[in-house]
Amino acid sequence: MRLLSLSLAAAAALLIAAGPAAAQAPQPGQVVASGTVPDEATKAAVLAKLRELYGADKVVDQVAVGQVAAPANWNGYVQKLLTQDLRQISRGQLKVDGSSVSLRGEVASEALRQRIAGNVAGSLNPTYTVDNGLRVSAADQAILDNTLANRTIEFDSGQATLTPAGRAILDEMVAAMLKLKGRKVEIIGHTDSAGLRASNINLSQARAATVKTYLAGHGIAEELLSASGQGPDRPVASNDSPDGRARNRRIEFRMAQ
Repeated sequence: MRLLSLSLAAAAALLIAAGPAAAQAPQPGQVVASGTVPDEATKAAVLAKLRELYGADKVVDQVAVGQVAAPANWNGYVQKLLTQDLRQISRGQLKVDGSSVSLRGEVASEALRQRIAGNVAGSLNPTYTVDNGLRVSAADQAILDNTLANRTIEFDSGQATLTPAGRAILDEMVAAMLKLKGRKVEIIGHTDSAGLRASNINLSQARAATVKTYLAGHGIAEELLSASGQGPDRPVASNDSPDGRARNRRIEFRMAQ
């Protein structure tokens, strides 16, 4: 459920919210706009932009018009802030208080977090300050981690051929990835340190590619998957024991940044 809040608390005030923090709790997918703005033109422009972004049937109008002051060209700057970027923020808030702008909520990746904040700052004049409080959502990564549950996807020794046990785990991963609804996933192969590094890099890449092919063949869109091999370069345990080497021979699934 998305939550987007926009307010100018010092004078004119506008609150746009979807989620439990709204003044009137909206239904899933709804956006509630409330507060006080200086004139009908500002109200109409804000509501029109929100309806364009979220759909006319999703926007609930609770905006009032009153005798309040606003910084110069406030409506123009508000319009610049209401972009498609906001649709990628969940459980969050965009707040404009005079010339101070703060961003809160969850986004899919660090790159997206920085891009949205940069776009906001770039749309405002230098008198505005931007507090980027967006955070990267850990929920989707947790779906992958909890499904894998520290198990190792097995291959035939020294090969990139999945064992029946390895395929069984990947069947569970398919079900988990379908819950991510179009999120991109990185598949990263790792090996222990035994043998030549170059050979291990190649083996880890081949195994990651095998996993990608398997997932793509079982319902996950191939364009959502990337595969790479790290060989022995990122161990999670000591290579001095059989148990440690076994833990290092693994496939890792990460939400793409």
